[in-house]
Amino acid sequence: MRDKQVLGLLKAEQARQKRTVNLIASENYVSKDVLTALGSEFTNKYAEGYPGKRYYGGNSVVDELERLTQERALALFKLDPKEWEVNVQALSGSPANIAVYLALIPLGGKIMGLALAHGGHLTHGHSASATGKLWKQIPYTVDPKTELLNYAKLKKIAKKEKPAIVVAGYTAYPRVIDWKKMRAVADTCKALLMVDMSHIAGLVAGGVYPFPFPYADVVTTTTHKTLRGPRAALIFSRTQFALAIDKAVFPGLQGGPHMNTIAGVATALNEARSAEFKKYARQVVKNAQALAKELSRLEWRIVSGGTDTHLLLVDTWQNGAGVSGKEASEKLERAGIIVNKNTIPFDTRKPTDPSGIRLGTAAETTRGKKEKDMLALARRIDTLLRQ
Repeated sequence: MRDKQVLGLLKAEQARQKRTVNLIASENYVSKDVLTALGSEFTNKYAEGYPGKRYYGGNSVVDELERLTQERALALFKLDPKEWEVNVQALSGSPANIAVYLALIPLGGKIMGLALAHGGHLTHGHSASATGKLWKQIPYTVDPKTELLNYAKLKKIAKKEKPAIVVAGYTAYPRVIDWKKMRAVADTCKALLMVDMSHIAGLVAGGVYPFPFPYADVVTTTTHKTLRGPRAALIFSRTQFALAIDKAVFPGLQGGPHMNTIAGVATALNEARSAEFKKYARQVVKNAQALAKELSRLEWRIVSGGTDTHLLLVDTWQNGAGVSGKEASEKLERAGIIVNKNTIPFDTRKPTDPSGIRLGTAAETTRGKKEKDMLALARRIDTLLRQ
């Protein structure tokens, strides 16, 4: 590489990743094959439009690539192409979600989504996001006692507010979502049900988390996190919604897709169909549960009492007896353990210095870590936070 300055930064980041323990729940490590695809000649191709309907010439190969990616996405989640279609062009999760709303929800319409402070996402209607400026969020929360979803309460909210769409699937909710009950919530007011499975897509593909597709109208997901691909997104929709969503992605929000990224997505989707990936997904959950159990034994409060997924929320503040999430994150990073500070349900502290941290096991499981490693890591975290 001729640019020594960028090369120096690249090597510095490689070294940082190698020497640290990565517990960021939204990060993972892609394979060398995915990196090869990302750095390939597909980077050079502008492919505005869709397969067979491009606005530029020279698209015979990228048309084949995009169709292959669509086929692999549908096959991975066992979807009938007569009933489901998938858009693979969305650049990331946020524009994917916005495209769904643009396609299916009138401006000013109501989006019923989990409050950000309770584990939802900005694009589920939060006021700081474009989704909260173009549409109106009807927020719901977890139960104050159990820190779990209260589906009966959600049905009451839906019946009263009559949202156009109900969003399920979160960024910091560690428990299994009952998709059938979420469908019933949406049906209460004849709303659409959108599942954002960005965090759990790899667990769904690996067979360790329930399939949302039988109950959803639309399913969005990023392709990194537990799916272990590049930073991109997929939008699955029932066939009657597909054309409107395609138009919302292009020309509604984007120009030409990033074909090198789509090549990386295709590669990751193929890897996720393997028996090895299913074994990986099982180990991700085992590791998260081992980490949560040991931290709980060491007297750190785990939000909702545990986890069913790759992530857990730790109340480090503990009503003033511990440390804030910001201080916890900084202490751990100085020791080479990377986490993110995170609000916990009904947090009394500000989001920039909240009461908890979020931990995830997807990245370290990719590195081959097992339960015994999680036990040792929990003890290390405990020691560092008490110093």
